[in-house]
Amino acid sequence: MTNNEQHTPLLSVDHLVTEFSAKGNKSITVVDDVSFTVNPGEIVAIVGESGSGKSITSQSIMGLLKSGGSITNGSIHYQGSNILTLSKKERRQLRGKEMSMIFQEPMSSLNPMLRIKSQIAEALRINQPSKSKRETMDNAIDLLKQVEIPDAEAVANRFPHQLSGGMRQRVMIAIALAGDPKLLIADEPTTALDVTTQAQILALIKDLNKRNGTGVIFITHDLSVVADIADRVLVMYAGKIVESATVYDLFEHPQHPYTIGLMKAMPTLDSQVEELEPISGNAPNLANKPEGCAFYPRCPFATEACLTAVPELRTLEKGHDVRCIHPVKEGVLHEK
Repeated sequence: MTNNEQHTPLLSVDHLVTEFSAKGNKSITVVDDVSFTVNPGEIVAIVGESGSGKSITSQSIMGLLKSGGSITNGSIHYQGSNILTLSKKERRQLRGKEMSMIFQEPMSSLNPMLRIKSQIAEALRINQPSKSKRETMDNAIDLLKQVEIPDAEAVANRFPHQLSGGMRQRVMIAIALAGDPKLLIADEPTTALDVTTQAQILALIKDLNKRNGTGVIFITHDLSVVADIADRVLVMYAGKIVESATVYDLFEHPQHPYTIGLMKAMPTLDSQVEELEPISGNAPNLANKPEGCAFYPRCPFATEACLTAVPELRTLEKGHDVRCIHPVKEGVLHEK
């Protein structure tokens, strides 16, 4: 491997803008100038409230935007090549084989009329068309074993409704791994699961990440999950990245008021606070965002300057970027 290859990210998203058409020939910017990288073997978490642009970012990368959505600016480089310049056929060839996605609710993604082995085999046939039917079915069983499903042969012959939520999510992970992808995007894969099953799924994703060197984008609204799984964290609000740091730096020294608000609203075992502090107000309507800083109406540290100033994402410390004109560190405002 050359020095250039060693320093080339697996995925590089640069100044990505994704818009959706609205009534009156207007467009709504849902992902606004987003840039980040994912290296091989790295887990990058994207966290934020519903409507912050997390899932649309992942759908933009995968080429799975719904009707009305389009990428209007920026680039997405996978292993050095801009995939936005590829044809639809070429993008389809990337999906599954090079990059794959685990969706939030497996029951709406799995076909209720097909047995589990048939659904995994379908993904295998797309990526390995030369394999015989017997080989494909054997590989399907192997994938179920890889995601630690007990009695894999019996589970393979069941229908989705016969499995628990955790088992269905493991099946979805097996399907995502069918093409042996180098990049795995997990879109809130533990949201509907109980705490014990959630911990098992997180452990499984971490194990696959370390064992196979798979780059992972892990999307969630739950900071406690982020602390358990991520190497780096991107905090999104109103379509923009407002803070970016290693997981350690983010939890030890959060500097954006929104990140601090998320942490104050997160229950912890060692917390001495009797009541959690929710963030006041609601996330802005992306069709009618406030001028200046989008977090201004909800920010306890806001000043008049925040009403008109549009903050840029800037580096305060090595590897720690914040979009705020006066970020907060250890309870003290740091003026620009």
